Amino acid sequence: MVAAAGTTPWPEGLVEAYPSLAGLPDELRAMVWPRQLQALSVPAGTLLFEEHAPCQGFPLVLDGEVRVARGTPQGRSLELYRVGPGELCVVSACGLFGNVPLAAHGVAIAPTRLLLLSPAGFEQWGAHEPFRRFVFGVFADRLADLMSLAEAVAFQRLDQRLAAALLGHGPTVQTTHQALADELGTVREIVTRLLKRFEQSGWVSLGRERIELRDAAALRALSAGEARPG
Repeated sequence: MVAAAGTTPWPEGLVEAYPSLAGLPDELRAMVWPRQLQALSVPAGTLLFEEHAPCQGFPLVLDGEVRVARGTPQGRSLELYRVGPGELCVVSACGLFGNVPLAAHGVAIAPTRLLLLSPAGFEQWGAHEPFRRFVFGVFADRLADLMSLAEAVAFQRLDQRLAAALLGHGPTVQTTHQALADELGTVREIVTRLLKRFEQSGWVSLGRERIELRDAAALRALSAGEARPG
C-alpha cells in the first residue's frame, strides 16, 4: 500500500484486511508502527498463545486461520471460534482490556501471517473511535456465537452437533475424526462411533481423512432433531 505524503506507511495488507485502521491519525499510527507491531509468519500447528498465560499482544491476521479453544492443545478441548483475515480475537481483547490471564489458547491451523500489536499499542489504538467501534462490534458477534455454542452443548445431542458440523462444506469433507472431536469438545472414539453409525445408515461414506456425504437431507434432519441414525 502506498502512503500519502507525510504519513507513515502501513505494513502490506493491513488496511486491506482491517479497513477501520485507514482513518487512524498519523501521529497515532507512527506511535505503533513499526515499534509496537511485530510481523510473524508461522506454520500450521504453531501455538500462538496459551490458556492462563498473560496476553503478550493482540493478533491481527492477514493470511491463514487461528483456532481459539479452551482446554490443552495436546488433549481434549472445546473450540470457541476461529480468527481469519480481518477478524479479531475476543479472548486476546478481554485479556488486554481487563489485564487478566487468557481464557483460551490459540493455534494456527494453516500457514498464517499476522501482525502482533503490543499491549501498549492496543491501548493507544483503542482511543481511536472507528477501531474501538469495530472491536466492540466483533464482541457482540462473538457473544452471539458463544451463546449458540452454549445452547448446542446444553441442549443438543452430540450426534446432532456432528451432523451439523459435516454440513456446509460440499459433498466431501476433508477432515480427521480427531479434528471433528476437537471442534465438538469430545473425544475421537465417540466421533468415530457416531460416524460409523452414519455410514451404516447410508448417510456418509468414510475414507482416509475424508467423509463423503451420501444423504445430506438426512444429516440436516438429524441436526434439526427430526431424525436418528439407524
